[in-house]
Amino acid sequence: MPTVTRKARLGTPLRREFYARPTLDVAHDLIGKVLVHVSAAGITAGVIVEVEAYIGEGDAACHAATGFTGRNAPLYGPPGQAYVYLNYGIHYLVNAVTEPEGVPAAVLLRALEPIHGRDVMQQRRASTPRASHDLCRGPGNLTRAFGISLRHNRCDLTSGRLFIADWEFTRRSHWTPRIGIRVAAGRRWRCVASDSPAVSR
Repeated sequence: MPTVTRKARLGTPLRREFYARPTLDVAHDLIGKVLVHVSAAGITAGVIVEVEAYIGEGDAACHAATGFTGRNAPLYGPPGQAYVYLNYGIHYLVNAVTEPEGVPAAVLLRALEPIHGRDVMQQRRASTPRASHDLCRGPGNLTRAFGISLRHNRCDLTSGRLFIADWEFTRRSHWTPRIGIRVAAGRRWRCVASDSPAVSR
């Protein structure tokens, strides 16, 4: 397992205050931040270039639309924790919980540009070699490349081995409607890096 000293070189996790804000503000500010995972297989890191916001019980596309359940309980938890779930029984998706505790909201991480540990990501994606910008394009590919699964549900993104850091990258971004959902798709709550080849098509 990589040492804490080596992990420290990868940046300091964003503080809980970063996540305890309006979800759309957090979503916008996550573009250009870096997701880091320190695991037994190695360290992976990538620049966040695509996210989507899901906000409250009034958002039909949010898991909280049906009210509090055992599955969506992390959405109601403290800001800065991970909400990981299995989507359609196939892909794990990872979200960063936002807003004050008790307000169900989160930002889904949809795509990254790899900057460290590409060989580890390639091994996890298996099959044929992939272009770097394709390794973490799409939320299911992202979690597979980073080795994220249900065991990371509720993990604290402000400490530990899965975290988001600020490497002081500056990226132009813009908003679009959310994609890949059947309800409330018209809300322009998807934020993407304007010049990134890794953004979902």
